[in-house]
Amino acid sequence: MNRPEDSRTRFGVTVLPPLQENALRTATRLEWVTLVYMATCVVVVYLAMGSSQAMKAAWIEDLLGFVPPLAFLIAGRQARRPPSPEYPYGRHRAVASGHLAASVALLLVGVLLLGDSLTGLLAAEHPSIGTLRLFDHTIWAGWVMIAALTYTMVGPVVLGHLKMPLSEELHDRILHADADMQKADWMTAAGSMAGIIGIGIGWWWADALVASAIALSVIKDGTSNLRYAARNLMDGRARTYDSTDTHPLVDRIDPALRGLGWVADSRSRIRDMGHVLHVESFVVPRHPEVQVRDVEDAAAAIRELDWKLDDVVVMPVASLDDLPDPREEPPKGGRRTLTRGRRPLRPTGRRTPTSGSP
Repeated sequence: MNRPEDSRTRFGVTVLPPLQENALRTATRLEWVTLVYMATCVVVVYLAMGSSQAMKAAWIEDLLGFVPPLAFLIAGRQARRPPSPEYPYGRHRAVASGHLAASVALLLVGVLLLGDSLTGLLAAEHPSIGTLRLFDHTIWAGWVMIAALTYTMVGPVVLGHLKMPLSEELHDRILHADADMQKADWMTAAGSMAGIIGIGIGWWWADALVASAIALSVIKDGTSNLRYAARNLMDGRARTYDSTDTHPLVDRIDPALRGLGWVADSRSRIRDMGHVLHVESFVVPRHPEVQVRDVEDAAAAIRELDWKLDDVVVMPVASLDDLPDPREEPPKGGRRTLTRGRRPLRPTGRRTPTSGSP
């Protein structure tokens, strides 16, 4: 196994190319900036909150804004640790674990927030916004709330747009979820402003209604992220960083193997480990005897496709009957029927190696 010996950043044993290395550094800096900025937002909104349900919902959502950056920083640190006897595959799954933790937190808080808002709405609570003295002038406290929300509205939109392309470069779902939530945060602030103005003109229900809408938005984020996080931990089909499509590398691996002269057919299982993909390729050789060099060349051909394909195993077999075709789209129910007439996977002879892992 020949691996470059240098001081560059790694995910486990996978050396990051310069583009991804720079993206990781930039993303880390942005997450630290996010933590500092969100801390100021929490303080500002808390001081201006008053008795408004919408402001309370916005404040809680600002508190939730700490979860994705912390999950990214902690998971990224874990993912960079090398494999060990305790973790032979490395700690790439820390990304999926962090994604799951953030999703559960979002969902639970959203449910609690929705219950609190609906209780106030059904009880017909009439919140009031008073006045305060500022620089020897009496002003409506709602203007202070709106100013605080304006402060919290601008930063997340900018940070979200900066993080989104980095999440694609790093294949990082925590970073993508963080960016996606921040890009939509302006709607929370705008909705809260509408609720405050509604109170000012006598629409008592506007405040609780906006708070309920914010809670539903949090629940939606939590539910969608929880579904994707659970799917990744269950070794579902490798998908893109935003979980919307099958990862394009799935369709490139087997054609690359079939292009080798000694390979008659192949099927691969691609597992999304976090930032990187783990590949198990099963190949049917044209001749019963396969050299070790052939298997090593096949693994190298896969790794050359993309930096994420660094952990590769190639296994010569006699039949592919027990393996699902990765090119087929699964039915809506999620079940897949394997080809009948299964035959156990077995090596093609004594000289056949069991793997070609790097």
